[in-house]
Amino acid sequence: MRQRRTTPGERRTPRRGPLPLPIPLPRLLGILLIVVAVGLSAPGAVPARAGTEAAAPRPLGQLVPVPAEVVPGGSPYAITSTTPIRVTGGPGSGTGAGPGSGTGSASASASDEVRRIGTYLAELLRPATGYALPVTDRPGPGGIRLELGSRDRSLGEEGYRLHSTPAALTITARAPAGLFHGVQTLRQLLPDRVEAQSRQEGPWKVAGGTITDAPRYGYRGAMLDVSRHFFPVAEVKRYIDRLALYKINKLHLHLSDDQGWRIAIDSWPRLAAYGGSTEVGGGPGGYYTKDQYREIVRYASARFLEVVPEIGLPGHTNAALASYPELNCDGTAPPLHTGIEVGFSSLCVDKPVTYDFVDDVLREVAELTPGPYLHIGGDEADATSDEDYALFMARAQAIVGRHGKTVMAWHELTRAEPVEGAVVQYWGFDRTGPTERQQVVDAARNGAKVVLSPADRIYLDMKYTEETELGLRWAGLVEVERSYDWDPAAYLEGLPQDAVLGVEAPLWTETLATRAELEQMAFPRLLSAAEIGWSPEEARDWETYKERLAAQGPRLTALGIGFHRSPQVPWS
Repeated sequence: MRQRRTTPGERRTPRRGPLPLPIPLPRLLGILLIVVAVGLSAPGAVPARAGTEAAAPRPLGQLVPVPAEVVPGGSPYAITSTTPIRVTGGPGSGTGAGPGSGTGSASASASDEVRRIGTYLAELLRPATGYALPVTDRPGPGGIRLELGSRDRSLGEEGYRLHSTPAALTITARAPAGLFHGVQTLRQLLPDRVEAQSRQEGPWKVAGGTITDAPRYGYRGAMLDVSRHFFPVAEVKRYIDRLALYKINKLHLHLSDDQGWRIAIDSWPRLAAYGGSTEVGGGPGGYYTKDQYREIVRYASARFLEVVPEIGLPGHTNAALASYPELNCDGTAPPLHTGIEVGFSSLCVDKPVTYDFVDDVLREVAELTPGPYLHIGGDEADATSDEDYALFMARAQAIVGRHGKTVMAWHELTRAEPVEGAVVQYWGFDRTGPTERQQVVDAARNGAKVVLSPADRIYLDMKYTEETELGLRWAGLVEVERSYDWDPAAYLEGLPQDAVLGVEAPLWTETLATRAELEQMAFPRLLSAAEIGWSPEEARDWETYKERLAAQGPRLTALGIGFHRSPQVPWS
């Protein structure tokens, strides 16, 4: 049952993994220590500036996402002009099988990964510190130490332990992703000016103590709509870097829609050449060549993000229908679409050529994408009858499976029958009816997995307030507190907790045409989604979060992000 309705003066607009990792529940003492550590920086959690940092480095708990366990204590570690970055990859580490179980080549690969992470860290720190920070696998005392091969199974594939003493700062993990996330934590613990691209005044100190951390959910995503407005490779890379800082591990790219087709398909070349030639408002549009898409995938992978490509089917297909008349039931191509209306387009379900098209497109996208998921949309297919929708989605899901991928689709897939192991992405909101919600719960009880993207919580294109110039408001107004104050495990009544893969924050671009506009709407609400996906529920609290979020303000500014300065947050 469709629940969305337009408000006066607003056109109808679009609304718009891996299994959860086993993690240890944070001990009560650890949680209390987090609160105490954050409180040390109150009021307002304003980061110390030059001249006071020598006495008070940033508290270990002043992070987003908040860690599972923090034990502060001891004197800080200082990065100096003589600091090396020492990298160690143990035998079999990075394979997921535990220490000592890998082959020689697996060990070499793991060591290469650790060195790559060490080089990434050095390149982050060198501009602001001015230090050489040589990366070495030679043993020795002191330095920043990246060690792969932890025997602590509770860390899983993405967890890490950071231990800071005056002698050394050590990050250990079972897998490379964990080391990378630990590096992001180290980055946040340093003064905000470490993000500068020119030399800054030190000191560069990290508070003493230990952080032990692992994610609550294995799927922590952000979606970028490049169809309504096209964003070039450089802008996508910039967004990836921001996601990585906050431990997000999935980039969902919305690659096709009524307004534009954004990826080259060799077997159907007019999809990109003609279907990608415009965008909302009639701009020039654009598309990614296959090499450009591969570069996005490579860049994301180097930052431990998987790309989840979406090809919207059977609706949201006007760009394809305009490019190839034979995909239309009457054989007549419609004009290109530059508005923001939805629900009017549909592939012709009865034509054999439709499934040749779907097979070719999904095959070529699957070949370009190493991750497990292939998103096939399925939403807002208002121009497709229920019978035709069920028939089409059954055939489309089978095609995804033939190409070795896991089906992912918006929650309307539950109008049909999700295949075994399919991932349903729920975008509903408070006014979504009980029938639609129950369909998702029933599908989960029958084996489907669920990623939660409630539109009135973490749709990043929803207006913050009535005064917000950008964005839409069909799901309601979403200020920062509302984006943070919800629990995925309790959001849909009756949903099995083991069916929840995680969360994803979509950013639709009907009203967003520039990088500045993207970042104004994404930040700081993207950080809410990051913490909801990573941190233990019992460690999360709005009162402490808003202080920690305020402390991120200078870092966002140093990164050149023009974020929304919500009055709900005590920004410095």
